[in-house]
Amino acid sequence: MADDDWDPFRHPGHYFSRIARALTRIGDVRLRPLGFATAQLPVLAALKDGKAMSQIELARWAKVEQPSMAQMLARMEREGMIERRPDPRDRRASLVSLTGQARARLPAGRAVLRQGNADMTRGLSSDDVATLVSLLQRVLANVEGLEAEDAQPAA
Repeated sequence: MADDDWDPFRHPGHYFSRIARALTRIGDVRLRPLGFATAQLPVLAALKDGKAMSQIELARWAKVEQPSMAQMLARMEREGMIERRPDPRDRRASLVSLTGQARARLPAGRAVLRQGNADMTRGLSSDDVATLVSLLQRVLANVEGLEAEDAQPAA
């Protein structure tokens, strides 16, 4: 296909991008009454069981840069969702954990996310959803492989 014949509607990347942006907007609207935002989901998931992690660990977990994580954690701390305590292994660092208030809201947040998944797969059978998840897992593995390749210094 020649470059001038490019049709983004015939490629999955176009749909992944549009779906991701739309789900973020919808998720933010639906989670806002609980005091959550979709950008916070990786932090909430990592700390949901009372776990405490450093900012560096959370940034790696969420696959975001340190400054972005620092900004998000500062906002979450102002909103009373996380608390920090000194890391006994490293005096320069602190461990981040969810507050009781945030943990109490998690079940309602999970219900919002479950409903969102049901809404976005409306009209698909359970077999269709299982196939879709399997395909998406394979695509994600490919993308993560590309990330790893691109992170390697050029030879």
